[in-house]
Formats: sequence, structure tokens, C-alpha cells
Amino acid sequence: MPPSYTHGHAESVLRSHRTRTAANSAAYLLPALRPGLSVLDVGAGPGSITADLARLVAPGRVVALETSEEVLVHTRAGVEASGVDGVEYLAGDIHALDVPDDSFDVVHAHQVLQHLADPVAALGEMLRVCRPGGVVAVRDADYAAFTWFPEADGIDRWLALYRDLARRNGGEPEAGRRLLGWALAAGADPTRVTATASVWCYADEESRAAWGVGWPSASCIRRWPNSCWPRGSPRHPSWRRSRTPGAPGRPLRTAGSRCCTASC
Repeated sequence: MPPSYTHGHAESVLRSHRTRTAANSAAYLLPALRPGLSVLDVGAGPGSITADLARLVAPGRVVALETSEEVLVHTRAGVEASGVDGVEYLAGDIHALDVPDDSFDVVHAHQVLQHLADPVAALGEMLRVCRPGGVVAVRDADYAAFTWFPEADGIDRWLALYRDLARRNGGEPEAGRRLLGWALAAGADPTRVTATASVWCYADEESRAAWGVGWPSASCIRRWPNSCWPRGSPRHPSWRRSRTPGAPGRPLRTAGSRCCTASC
């Protein structure tokens, strides 16, 4: 990841990420899983998807990869809270893994490539450590495809600010549409690459509250780490004046976000 992970690891971010499961975030991968397979979960975060993958491939080996031991504290806590045992934890750089070739049957990354300085190099490493006949599976959002109704100036400003900041930090918020091209550039066999798209829809009260309150509070300018603001970056004073979408007195919006996948 770049020196500054744009989302950070505030509790509001972790709370949102804990809602991710193999069913709602890696459904495209599930048909390829079976007991006994080995899995590397890249960017495991709070471990909710990791734990699900471990259940699905048990007694197979599952390794959760994160950028540091500090971040792995959250991964370990999440996996252990789920009641899953036997997951291994590895701190490392996805651009240069200290892992032998052909080590895993499945190499998975959910919402990771959008944050990386060199997603093609990362995919190359994922392909390298995946066994012949195995599966490399990645899924990423495409922020330009986010939409909501009714329209809200505050959320529009949040989205523009986030896309600008993500790129200043070395990431690519429109990663979803680029997955196929990145996979091919990384050396994936074109005859084995499958590209798909899916949508997260926040339409019921619970999901609207989780997205409409959770993400703006995580993204509030006062809570983003100072390291997220490159020297010379404007701090968008207008954001300070906007009300948080979903706050008392402000209607929650129905929002949808498009995610794209590539398996190879």
C-alpha cells in the first residue's frame, strides 16, 4: 500500500469493513472453493472475509496478509472473535512477497488494488505465489460509478474529495474498470481471465444508516490522519461547512456502488 492508507483504521472504518463477508463480497469466488484448498487473503483487514474463507476451505491452510503487525492485530481479533482457529498471519508487502512460488491454491484480494502504488506488480506477485491451475481473485470498487438518490451536495463533495485524496496518496479510486487491463498487464493468461461486475445497494434502513453515517464520519476532515494530506493539498473548507449525510434532521440516501472482479 502507499505510505498513507487513505481509509485508515479508525473504528468507524473497521465497523464498516466488518460487515463484509464471503457471501456479500466474494460471491464470484465461492464456486471455486472446496475443503482442503490453501488460501492467501491479501489485505485481510478486520478478518471477516478471512474467517469465512477459512470455514469454506477447512482443513486447508489460510494465511491473512496485512501491511504490518499493527494492522494484523485487528485481523487476528476479528478472526478469533468469529470462532475460527488455525489462520496464519503474515505482515508483508504485496509488491514483493517473501513467499515461495506456487504456494497457494487461491490468492484473494478484496478492495485492495485501489490503494496500491503499483497494482500490476501486486497482481504479478499474486500470480507468482498461486499454484498452476489455481485462482487469483480480486474485487474492487469503482468510485465514479457510485450513485445515490435524492441528490446531496454534501455527498457529492465527499466523493470528489475522496477521489482526489486517494490519487494524491498513490491509489486509483476507479480501480474496478481497470482490473481486466491490470491482470493482462501482469501476465495473466487471457484465456483464463474472467471479468464480472456487481453492485452493492444500500436501500433498507440498516444499510443506509451504516453507509450514510459510518463513512462520512470516517472520512470527516477532522478525523483523517494528517499523513493523508500531502504537502500543498487543499483542505476543502467547504467540507467543514457541510452537514454529515445521515445526521439528525438530514434524510438518509439510497446509495449504490459498483464493484468489478477479475479471476485468473
